[in-house]
Amino acid sequence: MNSRSIDSHYPCLIVGGGIVGAGIFRDLSLHGIPTLLIDKKDFTSQTSQASSKMLHGGIRYLENFDFKLVFEALHEKNLWLKIAPHLCYEQRFAIPVYQDDKRPLWMIRCGLFLYDFLSSFQNTSHGIYNKEETIKHFPEIKKTKLKGSGVYSDAVVDDAKLTLEVIYDALENPHCKAENYLSFESVSKIKDVYHVTLKDELSGEELNITCDKLIFATGPFTDNVLKKVDIFNWSPKLLPSKGSHLWIKENSLKLDGPVVLTPADGRVIFVIPQGKKILVGTTETNVEEKLFDLTASQKDIDYLLENLKHYFPESNIEEKDILSTFCGIRPLVKDDASSTKGKTAREHKVIQPDIATYVIIGGKYTTFRVMAQDIVQEVCHAYNLPFNPNKTLSPLRRNSSRLSFKEDPISINCVLECLKYELPKTFEDLVKRRLGIDSRKHWPNDEEFSSFFKSIKSELNKFIKVEDQDIENFL
Repeated sequence: MNSRSIDSHYPCLIVGGGIVGAGIFRDLSLHGIPTLLIDKKDFTSQTSQASSKMLHGGIRYLENFDFKLVFEALHEKNLWLKIAPHLCYEQRFAIPVYQDDKRPLWMIRCGLFLYDFLSSFQNTSHGIYNKEETIKHFPEIKKTKLKGSGVYSDAVVDDAKLTLEVIYDALENPHCKAENYLSFESVSKIKDVYHVTLKDELSGEELNITCDKLIFATGPFTDNVLKKVDIFNWSPKLLPSKGSHLWIKENSLKLDGPVVLTPADGRVIFVIPQGKKILVGTTETNVEEKLFDLTASQKDIDYLLENLKHYFPESNIEEKDILSTFCGIRPLVKDDASSTKGKTAREHKVIQPDIATYVIIGGKYTTFRVMAQDIVQEVCHAYNLPFNPNKTLSPLRRNSSRLSFKEDPISINCVLECLKYELPKTFEDLVKRRLGIDSRKHWPNDEEFSSFFKSIKSELNKFIKVEDQDIENFL
């Protein structure tokens, strides 16, 4: 039929290869339902690789009384700590509290107890640092009017690799297929069957398939995708918010663990050491540009640096300490009762614009597994199959060739393993998401970046097309 060797018909077609689409794909696969997953770009190349790299309950959602969401997210976080310990690990987060903060230390203590309670006390118990203890853990912290800090537990995650490994696990079912750089172009419906036109984004070739069920897990791109579909009467549902992050050098700040900063503007900034680098984020700004492949604006970079200098005045941190930046869009659902993005609910919704079409919007990264169940349960019932919510409690069966949070040199064998088994189609797919190298400044080998890859270019070209320019142009 086509150069990609996909079938002409699938019971289910999923559009969107981020974490939610991946979760639905895995759940359907484990239930034995043949499914095709497609993404216009590389899997997890947009929002799902641009999170704050946490699995967390969302401690700030307690103020919105989103107790159900926090309960669900905390239990999901603790589940993944058990079944994917190579992709995530627990960390103790500290929230410094100052004399003039709107949340005094006693209020923080109450909130942290509630957070532990909603985890069914699965979290490592919260604690309180006094002023001296806080300074001991964070020597460069602003000391004026410092009262102490609240300490609680959440998890750090490699967001891109978790998404990819969820997809790899689904592909253990030989009747399921995942294709990146394959975009959804149009759909018509004839006698309860969807006729879908797809486009190969690399070759320009158009493909035609049919499916019984059509699932859109397109995150912040949902409104743009569905408003072009004639058979759906779609109205905008999202309030997208752009979040930017920085990776900075490990010696830029003296930290004994992650810190949660609470600026006067009501935002939250996480500062999280990870190996030989520190993650700083995030911002919340309007989206006034293209949705794909966003970059952090100078305004967002300045905002994050200014707050770091405010809270760590002894650090002398400068823009030269930035290793790389990244940016994504939160797919927030419109809520007429909320006027600010920071207070917009993060609960998800499933909408059916047609009887056999499911559109999932909203939600948060941590809850992707339970979000997927809302759709998979309906699909199973439609095929008269029993739905088992426990299937996705099993560990992932294929790990990434390069494990998360490793700073070890990258070997040729590791590169070849990624090429053979992890579905990259471009040089960036290989380096950024399979090897986990965000920019040249993150390169762990002694041998220079370009020299290493040029020396194995003939091997690379057995799997993906790579030119010298692709190597030289990588960030």
